[in-house]
Amino acid sequence: MRAIIIYQPGGPSVLQLKERDQPTAGAGEVLIKVHAAGVNRPDIAQRKGNYAAPPGAPIEIPGLEVAGEIVAIGEGATRWKEGDKVCALVAGGGYAEYVVAPAGQCLPVPAGWDFIQACTLPETVFTVWHNVFQRGHLQPGEHLLVHGGSSGIGITAIQLAVATGAKAYATAGTDVKCAAVMALGATVCVNYRTTDFVERLRGEGIDVILDMVGGDYIPKNINLLREEGRLVFINVMRGHKEMLDALAVMQKRLTITGSTLRGRDLKFKAALAAEVEKQVWPFIEQGKFKSVIYKVFPLADAAAAHQLMESSEHVGKIVLQVI
Repeated sequence: MRAIIIYQPGGPSVLQLKERDQPTAGAGEVLIKVHAAGVNRPDIAQRKGNYAAPPGAPIEIPGLEVAGEIVAIGEGATRWKEGDKVCALVAGGGYAEYVVAPAGQCLPVPAGWDFIQACTLPETVFTVWHNVFQRGHLQPGEHLLVHGGSSGIGITAIQLAVATGAKAYATAGTDVKCAAVMALGATVCVNYRTTDFVERLRGEGIDVILDMVGGDYIPKNINLLREEGRLVFINVMRGHKEMLDALAVMQKRLTITGSTLRGRDLKFKAALAAEVEKQVWPFIEQGKFKSVIYKVFPLADAAAAHQLMESSEHVGKIVLQVI
């Protein structure tokens, strides 16, 4: 099969299209003929040598989310049959013509969606549902602030917050990005390059903050949250060591949490997939959640896709089309 290989840590040019052996589905797994794969920030980190694949995942082939057709079924994967159209969360190997996925981490392609749209769901929806709703406990009527509102995670969090009856706020780096985020349902989007988001959003009563920035945003988030607020980290792009006002945390009775998804065990991911299908798929069917795709690249152009992601020019998802 054809696959994108990280031949050594480095810039986008280290991604090369090579021939590799087709994987085989083991017990509890399915083999997927990949039609499209999502590009995500963890793929960038892996390419740079900063995010190693977990045990059992392909070491040199990146890619955490795919959509395609099941072509083989391992023992015990009883829900699925050959020919089923699915999207799946995988621990690696998605930038390829075939990938093995745990059966419990596969979900049906939503009705009316194609493979390119469907491949944008698993990594972002799983991450947002777990962190915003399971860990952050966002409730209807509450206010969510999403940093990086125009990212794949951001557009997912905003749409799901609005769909569940919460209000969404966001930060983004340009007025164009802010306009796109507002079109998805955000009440306010602050251009952080021109406006102090703490001053602009003070008084809005922010209950939950989803932060992928870290660094100097940490004390700003503590300052901005209302009493009983929840701060949830999913990345720390500006750094993970920053002064934290513990007294403010105590006085406001704040909760600080966060998580990474890739290294979690199969049982956890299967349970999360089941809840995502139960809670999020109805929103898709009702038209309350849509896929926002910025650009689609052929598999061979994975390096260009990574260059685009690192430029942060995009609004929404970047996709590799395999077939």
